[in-house]
Order: sequence, then structure tokens, then C-alpha cells
Amino acid sequence: MGKKAFITGITGQDGSYLTEHLLDLGYEVYGFARRNSVTEHQQTRIENLMNNVDLTYGDMLDQSSIDKLLKRVNPDEIYNLAAQSHVRISFDVPQFTVQTNALGVLNLLESVKINAPNAKIYQASSSEMFGNSRDADNMQRETTPMHPVSPYGCAKLFSYSLIRNYRKAFKLFASNGILFNHESPRRGANFVTTKIIKNAVLISKGKINTLELGNLDSKRDWGHSKDYVRAMRLILNHTEPDDFVISTGETKSIRDLCKIVFSKLNLNYEDHVKINPKYVRPDELSYLCGDCSKSKKILGWKPKYSFEELVDEMLEYFLEKYKD
Repeated sequence: MGKKAFITGITGQDGSYLTEHLLDLGYEVYGFARRNSVTEHQQTRIENLMNNVDLTYGDMLDQSSIDKLLKRVNPDEIYNLAAQSHVRISFDVPQFTVQTNALGVLNLLESVKINAPNAKIYQASSSEMFGNSRDADNMQRETTPMHPVSPYGCAKLFSYSLIRNYRKAFKLFASNGILFNHESPRRGANFVTTKIIKNAVLISKGKINTLELGNLDSKRDWGHSKDYVRAMRLILNHTEPDDFVISTGETKSIRDLCKIVFSKLNLNYEDHVKINPKYVRPDELSYLCGDCSKSKKILGWKPKYSFEELVDEMLEYFLEKYKD
């Protein structure tokens, strides 16, 4: 009998790739889906997996739903990927973001402590926790001070700290994956990578002419979601609970991404990209570049996808989707 995994946020980008990865390894997979009035699109990313997944309605703010699932399943591994995941939008809905991303984690930990104390817990922490803090070599690592600059980052830092506290206080096997930006063709349409690539394709086909963005000089460390979900499982199958940075160690600006994507479509991004202040954050995070040497050394993990391969895969997806 394979291990049993419970995934919150199973219908998201990471949840869908993680589900595929765990099923390939022989796991039984259980998941939460938060009630959505537009059910037709809610399970799109995992539609092809539905026969192999036990999916129930639940919510991180409803501890009773967590309790019921943990009592029924008694999972070996728990992957908490549920979140209000858009940093810019966290400024618009700060209370909801904090409730979901912070108090939701507290609900999960309390439920695990009571109902499944032997389960291993993975928390999806974020590079946004660092804010504009970086070490002398311009990198961010597990020991870099954390000074988040968004409600999203603040909530993630709270939940990161809860994981560490419950690990020490209650001896739970609770680990943080400090994931830097990671993308794929399954990334939501309002995230900047998808927004740029999707709209560049539409511009190349003459369907639209302009793409509005915020700060083009923000720099990010971008990887592929497939690589990062592999790291999640490795973190939970390490001999002891710990915290790990997952990144590529390379950084590029939004402007760099625009140049690369538009040039691949034989276009000049400057002819089409316009700055709209509404997409600029009230407090900007200017630079992220992660040092994942601890993950490479201890977990034996390293990314398989290059930035170029990630962009090409996303471009191919949208060119096929919007082909004439």
C-alpha cells in the first residue's frame, strides 16, 4: 500500500503538478477544493486525474472540514498549498489574505496536532517573506533576515513562524519550503509571466495591440512548477523537518522577460507594453534571487528546466491555444 497524501490547494498550479508526481510514485492522493460558484472551471487543472484522486469540499478557515478529512484519511504527508496567492491583490484584500494564508495554517496545525500527530506537514512558504532584504552577495537564503513588504509576505512569514514553533513545541514533523517564483502553462492568467506571454501571443496574432504592466524593473528568480513540486516531496522525505530555499539562483527583470518573449515572436516589446500605475504595488519588492545550495546538498535537488525552456513551453502552450 502506498503512502497517503493530503493536498490543500490541489486544484492550483502546484497542486495539480504535485498530484501527478505523487500518483506516479504510487501515492494515494486526497485533496480539498474550496467551494466556488463557477464549478465548471474550478477543477480544470486536475480533470484528467479525477478518477485517481479523492476530492472533497473544504476550507482552511473551517477547521471542522480539516478535522473530518484527517480523521477519515489519517495521511502520511500533508502539503499545504492553499492560499490567496496573488501578492498585488493582497493589498486590495489584506484581511482575507491574512485569514487564509496565516490563520488557515494555524487551523491546519491545530487539527494535525489533535487528529494526525504523526503526519509530516509541508508548508508552502514564499520568497516574498524576504522583502527587500538580501545578503552581501545579493542572494537570499535560509538565514537571510525576513522583512516582507506586502500583506501576502507578512501572512506567509506568520505561517512560516508557526511551522517552526509547532515543530519545536509539539514535535510535529513540520517543514517550510521557501519557494521563489515558479511558473508553467498552468499559471493563473493574472500572474505577470502568464500575462506577458499570453498577451504577447495575442498581439502577434493581431487580436490586441497593447499590454499594460507595472514596474518593469522588478527582478525575480523564476523556475518551473514541475521542478518545485519535486522539491516539496523531497523536503517531507528528508530524515528530519527543516526549512529549505527552492530557487534557480538566477534573476531576470520583468523588462528582460518582455524582451525575450516579444523577440521570440519577432516583435519589439517597446511598441506594445505600456505602464499603468494601478499595477504598481504600494510597496515594491525590487529584487529576488535565491541560494538553493542547502537543498542541492542535503536533498539532492536541482532544477531540470532552464528559464529559456520554461518560456518556450509557455509560449508553445499559448500559441497552440490561440492558433487560427
